[in-house]
Amino acid sequence: MTQSPTEPRSRWSPWSLHGDGRSVRPGDVVHPDERLSWPRTLGVGVQHVVAMFGATFTVPLITGFPPATTLFFSGIGTLLFLLLTGNRLPSYLGSSFAFIAPVLAAKAGGDIGPALGGIVVAGVALAVVGLVVQLAGARWIDALMPPVVTGAIVALIGLNLAPVAWDGGGSGTGVKAQPLIAVITLVAILLATVAFRGFLARLSILLGVVVGWLLAAALGDLDPKAVDTLREAAWVGLPDFHAPQFSLRAVVLVIPVILVLIAENAGHVKAVAAMTGRNLDRDMGRAFLGDGLATVLAGSGGGSGTTTYAENIGVMAATRVYSTAAYWVAGVAAVLLGLSPKFGALILTVPAGVLGGATTALYGLIAVLGARIWIESRVDFHDPVNLMTAAVALIVGAANYTLTAGDLSFNGIALGTAAALVIYHGMRLIARLRGTTPQPRQAPEPEL
Repeated sequence: MTQSPTEPRSRWSPWSLHGDGRSVRPGDVVHPDERLSWPRTLGVGVQHVVAMFGATFTVPLITGFPPATTLFFSGIGTLLFLLLTGNRLPSYLGSSFAFIAPVLAAKAGGDIGPALGGIVVAGVALAVVGLVVQLAGARWIDALMPPVVTGAIVALIGLNLAPVAWDGGGSGTGVKAQPLIAVITLVAILLATVAFRGFLARLSILLGVVVGWLLAAALGDLDPKAVDTLREAAWVGLPDFHAPQFSLRAVVLVIPVILVLIAENAGHVKAVAAMTGRNLDRDMGRAFLGDGLATVLAGSGGGSGTTTYAENIGVMAATRVYSTAAYWVAGVAAVLLGLSPKFGALILTVPAGVLGGATTALYGLIAVLGARIWIESRVDFHDPVNLMTAAVALIVGAANYTLTAGDLSFNGIALGTAAALVIYHGMRLIARLRGTTPQPRQAPEPEL
């Protein structure tokens, strides 16, 4: 990897100018502590806003959280994350899909307060994990959550959400409510994925939602109340803040999500380290801490729980610009958009069928992402421990097994997560004690 000459940073700036500030030479990258000229940095920052937008606004639409508030706190959380990681870890913190199912269960009565309380507690727990990792290192995380467990947890979340895509989990929304619009939205997403290249292809979900919305508007299928709210909404104003309420039931439902957040953050840090050629292990704990505190902040005001976004890794890979300056631009832009009630009201006009079509793809992608973790980590499914860990956890999550104990209710994600951890470590322990641990399979010799 070549390196362009870099202008020394000024006394007041955390970034030095990369080369001439106008271009990135072939084979070179703009490192986190560098930046291009400010006009170009603004342009890259806007790309990050667009990249995160589709997923970030979809989560509050599904969960019933105020979209503008979620966007506002995602921007605030991103800026906080950058501060806590010392501007060394380029990341955008958007809405985490891992929170969708437990949040829907926690707000079954319609009030988002208990769900927000669960999000706050999950954020605190993740922040505590960050402090432990910063002090003791991250090896224990790999031991607790090997790839077979991580992949199973991620996959079962996607499968658990499948009924929500069809009929809103029994609420009568989703694909079932507007099948024509849902199918056309899904087809638009699929076509955009293969019809475009590079950055536009990564916006396939957003483009599909736009197509579905335009079709619904042409057919007169937009909610009249939502349209009236859009018409009356002010252009500038504070987001719709909500206070959390704390209940043990909601906390039990939401807290397993931190295992997914740990896996997502760890994967993000490793991916950025690989792309920039820098060792970022020392910032792993800071990443957990930053995401945890951002989630606490979001839950305290009515926003969705956050996570580091893989969508923005795609932008960095395409532009070869890893400057945290671009993420400051994206964070500030998200905050400003969150201060527009008109913008939030526009998002709320997205009809049920459009969401159904989009979530059919999104939830499937979550499930397949779990399988990708297995493939990339070369999980050996000839090993019965790995096989049974994944098999049982997936069925528990997909069927949404539910266990009720008094006022507490444990849903499929919580039980599936517990099953993956207990089965894997329990079977491993027994196999070691009994001397039945299978030997790793040898790769077959290539034929001459």
